[in-house]
Amino acid sequence: MKPSIPKGTRDFSPVEMLRRRYIFDTVRKVFELHGFMPIETPSMENLSTLLGKYGDEGDKLLFKVLNSGDFLSSLTADDLAEGNSNRSALKISDKGLRYDLTVPFARYVVQHQSEIAFPFKRYQIQPVWRADRPQKGRYREFFQCDVDVVGSDSLLNEVELVQIVAEVFAELGIFVTLKMNNRKILYGIAETIGHLDKMVDITVAIDKLEKIGMEAVEVELTGKGLDKTAIEALRPILELTGSNAEKIASLRKVLASSSVGLKGVDEIETVFGYCERLGVAIDIELDLSLARGLNYYTGAIFEVKANDFQIGSICGGGRYDDLTGIFGLKGVSGVGISFGADRIYDVLLGLDLFPKEEMVASSKVLFVNFGGEDERVALELMKKLRFSGISCEIYPDAAKMKKQMDYANKRSIPYVVIIGESERNSRTASVKQMDTGQQWSVQFDVLDAIFE
Repeated sequence: MKPSIPKGTRDFSPVEMLRRRYIFDTVRKVFELHGFMPIETPSMENLSTLLGKYGDEGDKLLFKVLNSGDFLSSLTADDLAEGNSNRSALKISDKGLRYDLTVPFARYVVQHQSEIAFPFKRYQIQPVWRADRPQKGRYREFFQCDVDVVGSDSLLNEVELVQIVAEVFAELGIFVTLKMNNRKILYGIAETIGHLDKMVDITVAIDKLEKIGMEAVEVELTGKGLDKTAIEALRPILELTGSNAEKIASLRKVLASSSVGLKGVDEIETVFGYCERLGVAIDIELDLSLARGLNYYTGAIFEVKANDFQIGSICGGGRYDDLTGIFGLKGVSGVGISFGADRIYDVLLGLDLFPKEEMVASSKVLFVNFGGEDERVALELMKKLRFSGISCEIYPDAAKMKKQMDYANKRSIPYVVIIGESERNSRTASVKQMDTGQQWSVQFDVLDAIFE
């Protein structure tokens, strides 16, 4: 049987790994320029940490890990006869793979609160897992690059996240639009149409607006118990057009009776004002259909789309005031944003934006191997080159010259160094530049200088 990997996961070749490293290094550099520090958390978390944080739909996508040993011993005959797979799963599994990096981060903050200086600015670049249906741009295992600050409710943090988004995508050469909304505005909308009790149902439904359209959203809301009058009141709010300033002015009228909704309008207007004053070079759009279905968001919410490539959001996040409270630490507000490395990879590849010079072989120089004393001299020169920070290798066998040159070409190694008996005697190496075919002689003592 031919070996395979699970659907929704991927192997990465050396070239792909170099491209991914380019993304991670770019993101990491911007994060650190803004004073964020790295942490890592385990791949597995206790299910008690994960469950109930992502809403019912999110909980269904958690990969559960079977308990060690005889995990079936905890099941009774009644459990098996009942056929309730969800209830049985919780009896045979108390751990799960992390769904995102935000909830584990909140757990980390609570667990290590005595060691942390607040506000705490951290970034995290690690894989996450979701039991989703694999499709183009959607994987079961994928990397997130998260940046969060907790312990401050200042809107300057939201402004800084917008700056980070602008700087990362400018570095990568991707033109994007940052869509922004505020959960307080959504709360105000639910309150205004008389269905505050359906807040979660409303946000989950309108979050699908772009994918399924207004009619399908209305059908879903009807199924959740919203009456026709409420749905008719909701439609013009979601279909507001014009500039951000015009939408804000309209919202102030629509949400006049909701103090929470107006606070959300104030917050988003403040963030827009700072971004405009700072000249943040990114398109920012107030999108009232943006809800981000995760239950823990309480304030600003963000989503980033590539302008020139058809794919889902490549970055998203928001403000969460209550997340650490779930773990016993009250009054700690946080805000963060997550860059989807795998989708960003697809965009860069699709638009041919990976810089060619970044995607070269790990070795800059290959030494041809003729065996014997030639091999020993090559090894000594390689030691000197590596000491100077030049990556190099020697072909492991004294094979035919053509085979060694073919290897250099397949690996895209730019230089080949040839040392035979005449080179040893004259203490000069023959250096060949593979892309041009140019060849010249270089003294052993200065060999490292030509590759620096």
